[in-house]
Amino acid sequence: MGHVHGNPGPGGWGAILMFNDAKKEISGRSKDTTNNIMEITAVLEALKQLKRSCQVQVYSDSSYVVNAFNNGWIYNWMKNNWKTSSKEPVKNKELWQELYDLTRIHKVKFIKVKGHSDNKFNNRCDELARGEIKNI
Repeated sequence: MGHVHGNPGPGGWGAILMFNDAKKEISGRSKDTTNNIMEITAVLEALKQLKRSCQVQVYSDSSYVVNAFNNGWIYNWMKNNWKTSSKEPVKNKELWQELYDLTRIHKVKFIKVKGHSDNKFNNRCDELARGEIKNI
């Protein structure tokens, strides 16, 4: 989960890694960023925590991140030399490339959740992200 105060502006991201009964919270921040960068970064940093190839379910309220994989946008961007369907350069290309590389190591399933609703884990990630902004 990512959050930015203003867009662009100071931002934070938060993620929770869970396996069986174990749970680990991670978060970070950036002084000048965008919401999309923070959303991608949350997933990137969570996947980087994994020590070996895993089957992973990523729950995110970011349509941008989830749709990039579930709707095949990222594969089209790569096929079109990192251009969008309107022939514009893909924003955040380096982050997308890194995320794609991690999805080749891990078997990742992206699941969209509704933001700012009754999902306690998504709400906690939002708290982590907002807490990081306060520390900038």
